[in-house]
Amino acid sequence: MSEPVSSSPDITALGERADTMIRTLGSISAEPNRLVRSFLTPEHRAAADLIAKWMRAAKLDVSEDALGTVRGHWPGGSKKRLLIGSHIDTVIEGGLFDGPLGVIAGILAAEHFALAGRKLNFGLDVLAFGDEEGVRFPRTLASSMACAGIFDADRLDITDSDGITLRDAIVRYGKNPADIAAAAYTPDVAAAFVEVHIEQGPVLEYKNQPLGVVTSIAGQSYLNVEFIGEAGHAGTVPMMLRRDALAGSAEVILLAEKLARETKGEVVATVGLVRIPAAASNVIPGNVALIVDIRSGSDQARRRFVDHLKAEIRAVADRRELGLTMTQTRDVATTPCDPALQEAMTNAVRAGGGEPLLLASGAGHDGTAMARLCPIAMMFVRCRGGVSHNPAEYASPSDMGHAVAALIRFIENAKL
Repeated sequence: MSEPVSSSPDITALGERADTMIRTLGSISAEPNRLVRSFLTPEHRAAADLIAKWMRAAKLDVSEDALGTVRGHWPGGSKKRLLIGSHIDTVIEGGLFDGPLGVIAGILAAEHFALAGRKLNFGLDVLAFGDEEGVRFPRTLASSMACAGIFDADRLDITDSDGITLRDAIVRYGKNPADIAAAAYTPDVAAAFVEVHIEQGPVLEYKNQPLGVVTSIAGQSYLNVEFIGEAGHAGTVPMMLRRDALAGSAEVILLAEKLARETKGEVVATVGLVRIPAAASNVIPGNVALIVDIRSGSDQARRRFVDHLKAEIRAVADRRELGLTMTQTRDVATTPCDPALQEAMTNAVRAGGGEPLLLASGAGHDGTAMARLCPIAMMFVRCRGGVSHNPAEYASPSDMGHAVAALIRFIENAKL
């Protein structure tokens, strides 16, 4: 059992500090009128330097690995470490809270122990990853994969939109790709990974609860569907003789929605991208491609849904006499959160007077990579309207203060 900390955390002060820090970090952007902060850019450098400054002020020992992950360390009574963190990169025109909240919550929680000079039975490492969103390079989680010891070297040859390889970007950032292997924690050191994150959805707000405990990070499948029909004149081809690829696609979009609703929340399905080559208002679409994004906290439910949807899509193509190609381009397994850590996180929230909801995360997180190294846990924080990846993204200082206080209690009582 860790030695208890004498003073209770001041929730109001923690929330106000978190809000100020998040807004200060949010001023670092590649563009003046919207938040854009990508991996291994000058803005990433400036944000990393600010995070390092805050870590030093919290009395943490600061280092940075070959992929730019900033690490703040508070030593403990053994070589084991509790890893706490999130990411500081953003999507294009992103919000202030997605990612930075988890880093700042980790700094404030570690500071609570460090400024008191209290040693736990384990060390604390606060991690500020730089590549969760995958905006600059088309493959995500490079920095957390390096920490987890699962970075694949072929990533070094992928390029950004300007043709710069990841290898060259690392060098331009002042790092050496040969040092990436040294970024990895070993399983005997990494006892667990914990992330505090805005929910990015509306459930906590709907249930009027400030905090939630995550049960799993949803698995994800992509179905790439292309219908081949026959283009024709919009005014001269009778309806009964048409082979309309867009009408078939529309049927699939509604079908995916209907089948997902029938799972009663177990699966979500979305079509957010439809391509119509040579589209014109007076031409029957002869070729349409779309992607169905399917997610679930249960791999079994997700795969069952995919098989069902595939069969229904084939039936649509047959009935409408459309050619069909269908490929599954993504199959990411569900990442479960550790049951013992879930219970500990739940107890930490309850100790502050709350009753956390248990819910799965439909979004991807660095925990997907870190789970390959050690057990993981996540705490969700209510966000207004469930809005994320958007400048309107918002979490209140009060909710953030409660989250940091719960994280402090979690750390204090952790048995690692």
